[in-house]
Order: sequence, then C-alpha cells, then structure tokens
Amino acid sequence: MVDIEKQSPSQASKSSLDSSSQSPLHAGSQSAECCGTPHMDTSSSHKWKAWLTVAGSFFALFCSFGQMIAFGTFQSWYSGNQLSFMSGFKISWIGSLQLWAFFFMGGPVGRMFDAWGPSPLLILGTVISVLSLVFTSVATQYYQYLLAQGILFGLSVALLFYPSVSSVATHFTNYRATAIGIASAGSGLGGVVYPIMLRFLFRKIGFAWGVRVSALLSAVSGAIAVCTITARCTAQKRQFSLQDCQVINDRRFLLLVIGSFFVCLGIFIPYFYISDYTESLGISPDVAFYVLSIMNAGSILGRIAPAWLSDKIGRFNLLCPTAFFSGFICLLFWMFADNLAAVATFSAIYGFLSGAFVSVVTPCVAQISEMEEIGTRIGALYTFVSIPSLTGGPIAGALLQSQPGSFVAAIAFAGSSMVLGSSFLLASKLSINKQFFHRV
Repeated sequence: MVDIEKQSPSQASKSSLDSSSQSPLHAGSQSAECCGTPHMDTSSSHKWKAWLTVAGSFFALFCSFGQMIAFGTFQSWYSGNQLSFMSGFKISWIGSLQLWAFFFMGGPVGRMFDAWGPSPLLILGTVISVLSLVFTSVATQYYQYLLAQGILFGLSVALLFYPSVSSVATHFTNYRATAIGIASAGSGLGGVVYPIMLRFLFRKIGFAWGVRVSALLSAVSGAIAVCTITARCTAQKRQFSLQDCQVINDRRFLLLVIGSFFVCLGIFIPYFYISDYTESLGISPDVAFYVLSIMNAGSILGRIAPAWLSDKIGRFNLLCPTAFFSGFICLLFWMFADNLAAVATFSAIYGFLSGAFVSVVTPCVAQISEMEEIGTRIGALYTFVSIPSLTGGPIAGALLQSQPGSFVAAIAFAGSSMVLGSSFLLASKLSINKQFFHRV
C-alpha cells in the first residue's frame, strides 16, 4: 500500500496527480508532484519519515479536531450546569465559534505552512490548545467560554490540523487519500474517546479538573506531533502576488468550494444536536451521550476505508455520493428515528458518510493543485467554508426555538443543505472530465 514517490524523475515529470494520460486533471501543470527542487527520494529513511508523519498527524488530529467534534458533550453539560439559564441556541455559539475560527484560519495557516513548514505552527498550536483548555476550566461567564473555548481553541485546532494534513499530502502520491484518511482517523477516535472520557471526569473530579486532564492529553499528543511530522518539500518563503488569486479562475476549485460551502452548512448539525435529540425521545442522558460516540466511531472507519477506495475509483467519484447520502439519510432516516436503536443506527451510518467527506475533500483539493500551493489552497477552501460552519449550528438552534420540541425543521435544513452541496461537487467533477463514470 505504500506509494511514496516510486517514480523516477523522468517519469514524474510526465505524470499528473492521479492518472496523467487519461484525464487532464491539471492542464498546464506537468510536475505537480514536485515542489521547488527536492529530488525523488525512494530511500527507506524517507518512507519512515512519511509514515511517522502519518502517525504524528493522527495524534495531532486526535487532540484537536477530535475534541472539537465532541463539543456536543460540552453543550449537554453546559445546558444542565454552568449555563443552564441560557438557551441551547446561545450555547451552540461556543461550538460554532470553534468551527469558524478553525475554518477561517485555514487560508493564513496554509500560507504560513507553505512558507515555514509544519514545526513552528504545530508548536504554537499545542501551546494555544493547552492554554485555551486551562482558561476554559476557570471560566465563569458566557463571554469567557466564547473567547477561551470558542475562538482560542478553534485557532489551536487550525494550527494543528492544516500543517498535519498538508504535510501528509507532500509525502504521498497515488495513495495520498489513503494516507490522509489514516491520519484523519485520529479525529474520529478523538470523537469517540473525548465524550466518554469527559463525561466520566466531569462527574468524578468535576468540570474544571476534567478539562485540565484534557489539556494534559493535548500537551502530550501535540508533543508527539511536533517530534514526528515533517514536510516533503523544503519550505520557501513567498511574497504574496496576484498570481495567488488565480484560484478564482479555476472553475474546478470554485465549484468544489461552493459545494463544500453548502455541505458544511449542515454536516456538523447532527454532531451538535444528536444527544439532545436522543434525550427528547425520553432516553436517559446517561445513555444519550453515547450516541455521539457511536457517530464518531462510525467516522473512524469512514475516514479510512472510503479514502482507500477513492484512490482506486477516483477521489471526486467518492466525494460526491458521500456528501449526497449524508444529507439523504438525514431526511430519510434521522427525520423518522423514534427509538434508541434507530438513532444509534443512523449515527453510525452518518458518522461513516460524513467522515468520508471530511477525509476525501482534502485530497480532492490536492489533486487539482500544484504541489507548492497545496497548503494555500487547502487553507483557502476551509476559510471559505468558515461562514457556513459558524452559522449552521445557530440556524438549527433557532429553528428548534421556533418549534419547541420538534427537530423536523433543523433536520430538514441540515439534510437539504448537504444534498444541494453535492450537486455543486458533481459539477466540479464533471468540469474535470465530462464522462460521468470516468475515474476522477
């Protein structure tokens, strides 16, 4: 399964990012696998560096993105404790600010990665992550949670996430999606571990010390990431130029961004509200919070198996249906789930599909990008989707407030947004190759 720059320099210059002779994925870019002047290193030492980067990224995403998608645990805890006097709509802004800060910083962090490499960003991200959790543990006011857990922690996730996945992308070619999928599984595992761990710690040693234990875990995981993650390409400081705006003229990338915009408007809503929905069915809170862990457990497999499959059948060929079916099962399955078994089944399937989308969208960006601009383009994509990520949760919360006791409107909003987004992703795929079943 290892595919680490197997080609010779002469062969590499003739290949594109995926299947050169069969599809014009990157017209005008015949050396997309090269960055600056690095040579094609097929030594065992480089293979070790490549897989160590995957392992380090796994830990980075475990303590960052994995903890962020477990915010439903905090939302449920806040609703019954520190912020019990506030509506779920207002509490959801904490989680939405996390997502917004994470996505919005994608562009700046991507450019910093292209200029300086991963290590400085990973060190800074680890420090900020620990500080944000410590500040959260001593917070007493709503605005303090917004600043510490919302903005500051979201910033730390950006500094850990983007350099990690971008570094993995520089080490692999044909199996890039598989490698990124394995690294992304760290976030899925974090999404399983953190809800269970935090719920136990909050009850055993209290909220403050529970969050501090989480800070310690972030420090250890971040340290592992700093020591193991490297980038294949030598970092080159670059001045901003108008050429960096050429992505605006790239129809493939624009359609990918628009599609991701609408998908991200709804994709995190189930992660925020599935525990509350389960409790609304009369199920004990002690049982309901496990549903979120089931959803995140499904995303672990969803981040690995589909990513591997996408390297075989085409990344865009997998991205489009995973986005569509993520929305479709919300409309068809979640809408009518009225017992614990049905909700748990939906959670597992949805976790798998949404995890596949998150895992495959980054390799899709890399596939249509020059190697030296991968970090910038990945960051640009996530910066654009920061807006729907900020507003999706609160919009769902507002719909819940407008129809007390009913989740129908919120579920319909989440599902229809993802289905709409999948149509733009399909348009992006067809702009690369108009043959519907072609490997793209």
